Amino acid sequence: MAGVAADLNPHFAYTVVYVKDVGKSAEFYSKAFGFNVHRLDHSRRWGELESGSTTIALTPVEQHETEITGGVRIAEKDEPRHNVELCFTYRDVDAAFKRAVKAGATAVLDPESKEWGQKVGYVRDIDGVMIRMGSFVAEPTK
Repeated sequence: MAGVAADLNPHFAYTVVYVKDVGKSAEFYSKAFGFNVHRLDHSRRWGELESGSTTIALTPVEQHETEITGGVRIAEKDEPRHNVELCFTYRDVDAAFKRAVKAGATAVLDPESKEWGQKVGYVRDIDGVMIRMGSFVAEPTK
């Protein structure tokens, strides 16, 4: 029975971000946050960003799967954020934040130092997704 349980251990494969235009969002994430576009299929219905051990996938809001599962609501910039945010870490949060805003992200909260030793700022992407941009709590080991 132990062998069966081991086969059920999950591996986090990717996060899917539903967007209005996959190609435009892939270019935005590359310019604003520094991700390399790993894959952008010819139909422009699927894109993947290199983000370490997990992939950030981009797919259109309107498609067969979203119709079946209840649809997708795009966040508006003046409404409360949704119950999930993307978090990206940087060694220089201030410079990364400025680059994101220059590339078209909407500034929500400028980076500020937190009591636990992290610097954190927030932006919204071009589809209203909340992005937390923070420093490492402790410098990562290589």
